[in-house]
Amino acid sequence: MEEKYERLRAIPAVYEVMAEFGHGEDFRPYLANDAQRVTQAVRQVLQRARDALVMSEESGGEGPWTESLENFEQALWGWLRAEVLRGLEQSPMSLRRVINATGVVLHTNLGRAVLHPEVADFVAEQAQRYSNLELDLETGERGSRYVHVEKILCALTGAEAAMVVNNNAAAVLLVMSTFAAGREVIVSRGELVEIGGSFRIPEVLKAGGGRLVEVGSTNKTWLRDYEQAIGPETAMLLKVHTSNYRIEGFTHTVSPRELVELGERAGLPVIEDLGSGSFLDGTELGFPPEPTISQSVKAGLALVTFSGDKLLGGPQAGIIVGKKGYIQKLRANQLTRALRIDKLTLAALEGTLRLYERERSAEIPVWAMLSMPLTTLQERAEGIASLLKHISTLRVEVRQDFSQVGGGAWPTVNLPTWVCAVQPTERSVNVLEEFLRQGSVPILARIQKDAVLFDGRTLLEGEDEVIAQRLGEWG
Repeated sequence: MEEKYERLRAIPAVYEVMAEFGHGEDFRPYLANDAQRVTQAVRQVLQRARDALVMSEESGGEGPWTESLENFEQALWGWLRAEVLRGLEQSPMSLRRVINATGVVLHTNLGRAVLHPEVADFVAEQAQRYSNLELDLETGERGSRYVHVEKILCALTGAEAAMVVNNNAAAVLLVMSTFAAGREVIVSRGELVEIGGSFRIPEVLKAGGGRLVEVGSTNKTWLRDYEQAIGPETAMLLKVHTSNYRIEGFTHTVSPRELVELGERAGLPVIEDLGSGSFLDGTELGFPPEPTISQSVKAGLALVTFSGDKLLGGPQAGIIVGKKGYIQKLRANQLTRALRIDKLTLAALEGTLRLYERERSAEIPVWAMLSMPLTTLQERAEGIASLLKHISTLRVEVRQDFSQVGGGAWPTVNLPTWVCAVQPTERSVNVLEEFLRQGSVPILARIQKDAVLFDGRTLLEGEDEVIAQRLGEWG
């Protein structure tokens, strides 16, 4: 352990590397054209070196990590020079890894759900090799990409059939195009939600060719409101789960079961957009009641749509489950090809679904974060604080606070947590936030009054040490 810290101490600061490289012929053209890019490349390589030592792993299989302590520093400088030059010769990547210390589990701006490591490995395998994406290995004939997840989706939800498109808005769009083009769709006024990026249910329905018919009021809609609105142009009854907001107080909504009974009498399908659909009952973890996907299917709905990258904990996808006849018509729609998912999304979805199938849902990062014990969160916050106690330019304390689920799920729920609160003694908290965000590995935290808060709920293994390394560079 002591030898590891000796090696960490041997890693130079950014300014030392820049001063050394400034004398080298190899770096002069880059420094003359874009010195900031050189600085960024140096930061990234130095962070890789720290990560490799902290995690006791080699960086890319090569590097000075196996050198003796006496030879380590010289070998490190040679490696730094080669790696920075290699990075400068390549086009910089726009999509980058970031550290989520905000405590928002499903952070839309940061990519929402994190995949389980086994799932990520499965995706990498599919990315690097050919697969039987649309090949029936038994017959040698062309197959359907949906077979890889349809059976397991049906087993998990109780549905007759299933298919997947690229997100839940696309799922709703495809349903409208298939069953409601040029006809009326009846929706409660209290369910006309706006999802991320200012996309709204009325606009999605319109884009799919449906004509919106609003019934009821914002806070109260009764079964008779739907019944009175049904006419010869009615195509379906649509229920939209308000997963990203709540109307409380003097309210009334119609249950899926009641709508299905009305739909059967009128000869109309009932569709439900669940938004952040979940296979699990969150009440077991103390969350307010939310309909599970299997409950909606059991109510007799023709189709149920939901997202893959929210409470399910998988990749971005729009999943549609329901009755076989309706799914077959969706697959025949020409839009299906335009909205279909690729092999990497399919691999990530199958891998995640297999964890549910094997009753390993507690290991899925979203659910592991949501169910994290307060004692663990306190230990994480105290662990970060202990790594920062030697930095004289920062005031550090551990305090109680709240995390958020994010992703439009359980919007009114505040999850009790513990955070490490950091206050700069000289410069402003906004300058510190910018400093963290602009590092070689950007660190995203939240500002509360005069402190930056680091919430361990959303930190992955080893990221607390990366935070400590970056704050150690704070002058």
